[in-house]
Amino acid sequence: MNNYQANQMHHMANMSYMPNMPHMHHMPQSIVVNPVDHCVVETLMSLVGKVVILETTRGRLDGCVVEVKQDHVILEERHRKFFVRIAEIVWIMPD
Repeated sequence: MNNYQANQMHHMANMSYMPNMPHMHHMPQSIVVNPVDHCVVETLMSLVGKVVILETTRGRLDGCVVEVKQDHVILEERHRKFFVRIAEIVWIMPD
């Protein structure tokens, strides 16, 4: 058996594990990037320890702002914590 045949057999053996999957190296890769909204982060940081109402793309939440990160805020309401992506916030209102 020459090198070409050995490579072909190795390739076919690897294909048997994923017979219906296209070659991964031929598939385009997409990456979703959400920009950081510094103004919203700063506003939320100024409200740490205060109760706010957040309107999100999924509905309204209210609670105390516990912590703010670059991509999410943590609200606490009745001993339950909510981790809200900043990219999903529509508006903020101090309560």
